[in-house]
This record gives sequence, C-alpha cells and structure tokens, in this order.
Amino acid sequence: MSSIKHFLALLLVLPGLVWAGSNEIRFELNDMPGNWFRNINGPVAGSGSLGVGTPGVRVKFGMDSETVHTMTSLLFPKGAKNMPFDTDAQRGSAEVELTTPGLYVFVCQVHPFMLGTVIVDDPATEGLDLGDNVTLANGITVPTSSDLATRLLRGFLVLTEPDNWQNFASGKPWHINYPNVDVRTDSGVVNLAEVLTARYDNDTSLPALLTPTQQGVGEVWVNTQFELTANKKKPGAATAVNATNWEVSRKVFLPNIDMNNPHNMWTDRAQNLIYVTEWFSSKLTIFNRRNGQFVSRVSVGDAPAHVMTRVDTDQLHVSINGSNDRESVVELSPLSANVERRIDIGRPGPHGHWMGHDGGTMVTPNVFTGDSTIFDFARDAIRNIVPTGGPEAHPIAAGMLPDSSKYYVANFLDSTITVIETATGNILKTINLLQNYDPVSGDITGPVGALPIQTPVSPDGIAMVTANILTDTITIINTKTDELVAALPCAAGCHGVQFGAKNGGGYYAYVSSQAANVLQVVDIDPNGDGNPADAAVIGRVLLTPGANTAMDDTITAYSGMGGQGVLAVPVVYNGWVQNLPQEWKDQLTVKQRDPLK
Repeated sequence: MSSIKHFLALLLVLPGLVWAGSNEIRFELNDMPGNWFRNINGPVAGSGSLGVGTPGVRVKFGMDSETVHTMTSLLFPKGAKNMPFDTDAQRGSAEVELTTPGLYVFVCQVHPFMLGTVIVDDPATEGLDLGDNVTLANGITVPTSSDLATRLLRGFLVLTEPDNWQNFASGKPWHINYPNVDVRTDSGVVNLAEVLTARYDNDTSLPALLTPTQQGVGEVWVNTQFELTANKKKPGAATAVNATNWEVSRKVFLPNIDMNNPHNMWTDRAQNLIYVTEWFSSKLTIFNRRNGQFVSRVSVGDAPAHVMTRVDTDQLHVSINGSNDRESVVELSPLSANVERRIDIGRPGPHGHWMGHDGGTMVTPNVFTGDSTIFDFARDAIRNIVPTGGPEAHPIAAGMLPDSSKYYVANFLDSTITVIETATGNILKTINLLQNYDPVSGDITGPVGALPIQTPVSPDGIAMVTANILTDTITIINTKTDELVAALPCAAGCHGVQFGAKNGGGYYAYVSSQAANVLQVVDIDPNGDGNPADAAVIGRVLLTPGANTAMDDTITAYSGMGGQGVLAVPVVYNGWVQNLPQEWKDQLTVKQRDPLK
C-alpha cells in the first residue's frame, strides 16, 4: 500500500486522529474514570487514551488533576530509542520523542490503571505498526503476536473505556469494542478485532448474580471509585453491602466536600467511623458508618493510598503513595485524626501496607524502589528494607500472617509474590503466579495470576487471596506450603480483597473489580478442613443501589463501577478482633474471636 493510500485509510478508520505537521500527540492526565490519559485530539479507533503518529512524533503529557502522577513507559518496542522513560511523581508536564515504529504504553506508577497508548506507524508499511517485539518494564521481551502482548492490549481496551466494562445490571452479553483496524505484527498483517475475538471471545454471557446461601456477619464496604453523581465534579463512593441479606444498604458520596476517588478504607476500634483515602487528592476523609454523615477531612500528602489502624493504640497509619521522600507514612491520632508525625520508612511511594497483630510492626511495599520496609514501633526505627524484585517489579500490596511471623508482597509488574520472614527480613520464597502460563502461546496448565494487587491473609492464617487484574483471576495460596493451589474466575478489573466473618464460623474473602459492578464472595474453606485448595466463588452481589439504599447524591453514570478498596465490618483479623465492642463479639464464634487459639 502506498503512503498516500495508507494515510487515507487511517483517516477512515481512526476518527479523531490529527496528523498535524508537527507530528504531536498530547495526553492530559486527569482524575476522571476511563480516559485517565486523555488524548486531547479526541478518540482514535474508539479509544480516548490512544494516539497515533509517525516516527519522530513528540508525545507531550500535561495534567488536570488534584494530585501527582508519573509518566512511565510500561511497554515499548524492543531497543526503542528514548526508552525506558520515567518521571518522578509530579504535577508538571513532560515529553518524549518516539522514533522507533511500534506499540508504546505509558502508565502512572502511582495509579497503575492509568494507561495511555501510542502507536508509532511507518506510513510506508501496510497496517498500523505494532513492531516485531515489545519489552515490558520488568525487562521481559515477547513477540507482538504473543498471547501476553495481545492480552495486555485487550486489558488496556477494557480498563480505559467505560463502554467496555462489565455491567451485570444490564442483562446483556459483555461486548468489548475491539478496534477494527489492520495491524502489523511479527507474524504479518492481521485484523486486530479478529485476533482479539478469536483469542478472548466477545459478546459473552456474564456469569449469573449469585446470593450466598450462608450469611456473613455485619457489612462489607467497597469503594466504588468510578461512580459519577449529580452534585460532584469528582468520582467515587463508599458503598455498604449488608452481609445478612446481601443488599446495598448505603452509598456515601459526600458531595459537600467533592470526595475524590475514594480508594481504601479502615475503621476505628468501636467500628463507628470509616476512614477513607482520597487517592487522587491529598486527603483522608472520615464519616460516620451508621448514618454516612461527614465527620472531618485531613490533609495527609499526595495520593494517599491505604489506611490501617494500629491495634494497641488505635492510631491511624496512611501510606502516601505520591511521596518523593522517605517520610512517606503519616501517623494520626485516633478519632480526631490529627496528624501526629510522618514516619521515615527509608523509601518514597508506599502503597498497600499492613500492620502487625500486636502493634509492633508495619510493612510497606515501596512502589518506586522495588522493595519493602519493615518498621519496628518498639525501636521506632526501620528494622529492614528487603528487595522484592527491583524498581521494575512495582511492589503494590502486602499481607501478613495472623501472628506476624511472615508476610507477603505482591509485585504488580513481575506477577510474583515475595515471602518474607518479618523478624529477620529474610526472603523465604518467591512465588511465580505465571508458573503455569506460556506467555507466547497462551497455554495454561494450572492456576494463573497476572498483575496482582491486594493480597491479604485470612484471619485464621490458612490462605492468602490475591486479586489479579490482567488475568481476572483470584489466586489462592496455601500459607503452610506457600504454594499456588487454585485460581478462581473474577469480574473484569479484579482489584481489592479483604476478609470478613462467615456466620457460624470461618471466613469469606470479599473481592472487588474496578471494571465491573459486582462484589464477589469467596468461601476459602467450604469443607471446613483447613484446605484452601477447595476455595470457591459462592456469591456475586450487584453494587448498584436498590429501592432501600440510603444515598446522599444521585448517580448519573457508572453505577456500582470502580470497585477497589474493601473493608469488612467488624474487622476480624487477629489483634483487631479482640478489641471489638461486645455487640460485635456476640455475633462471632469462639474461634473467630481469637483466631489462633
């Protein structure tokens, strides 16, 4: 095909493409769901986060956000000039010149579902150039025709386009708008929509909603982070599900403060307050769990990610994901939540930290530096900083055994779990979640997880449950052997996990998905034999409001979508459960009140 014909074909199939003389693509990083890297020239091939240029294209990044972001290359053609590319967490702008034809994906390391894609196309070749090979941020190189490459491309299309999210309330099959364009890969020119449909199907029936036959205890709170409402500029809510009837009882939007992307939650010792981090802001917000009324809002630092309390003092600890300095965990007083100090963990950018069962330790996954800090509160000092795969591994969340003897770190980009002895910082094992997966052929021979996020350990210590956003699987690890024993299906954008008590004994793992509007309920030990290999999804609960749902605003778009942080009330982890008010203890079994006895 001549360059003129190719140019005309692009204009036909790529609405929104501006092939300016300057050969420039501009992305605006913003707080709104879907097109977080928004192509300001408009959608290309149906994607608002995709840009196309020719060799020498200048890709410019600007911001319209309340917090900091990085502009980081996630995937690029093998050997491409000016790659890898990265910036500090910032509110500023950046740009990079791309000369090597092929596929480039950019990500914010603070908010790693924020994705922007560029195709650098040689007009003299047929089809849009994806290149022969792509290199991921962790150093893995695969052919562009490989399953891993096309799976990542499909994940980009699902996560960044709201029309491609799973709507369990619609009653319709799940349709993904695959771009109907020809692309050049290492295996030749193929139609992208045809390849993705052949490999991953389309217009599939969603699994049925499923009400657990056995009740849970209390409530399950989910940050439906992407919901838009009439009286807010920014997205997000805290959604409560009644675990006895599995109905949505309350949605808290807090329009008076324009709560911005609420991401993760915890509660106080009395289980009366909800602490929620506003991940695209600098705020920790507190509201009353019983009536949803606003209590207070505290500035803690850029992009606060997770919050937990310390069991012995009830103080709050908030990870400041967007920090560029060592003092990156904020300690706040209980109830009033005044900032008391900033804790030096030796590293910037922690995300999903975990607190020890006796108040003695805190462990943090440090996103920017690829390691984990063990902080000793008795010594008020760092005990160890443990490497978990290097900066490219992107450690994102931690989970800890109920006796705090060892802990686990989910390495997002490496798709591995690092197992660490808490007292010494010794690495006991690295669990490869892709051990049963061939990245080229896509063959799967056993349980698989890719791009793991939240990964807590059950209160009784028998299992670790991990949400994997690329494979949309819930992986189960037996903590006695640290072996991967099962992988369960998850809704699109599998993200958050927390445990709550099952009525009559045992525990449910509650799993959220950011590109779907359901909460999944997993029974980690349905046979009661202590073997988590038998774990099963026993519930899918719709997160859209019902007739009796109390709300402080009106939903206008993305109802129930954006499931991320999860909190079960009462908190039944070892150390916290012993401090519950009697009204909550009375609803638990003797074993649940003291999980290790």
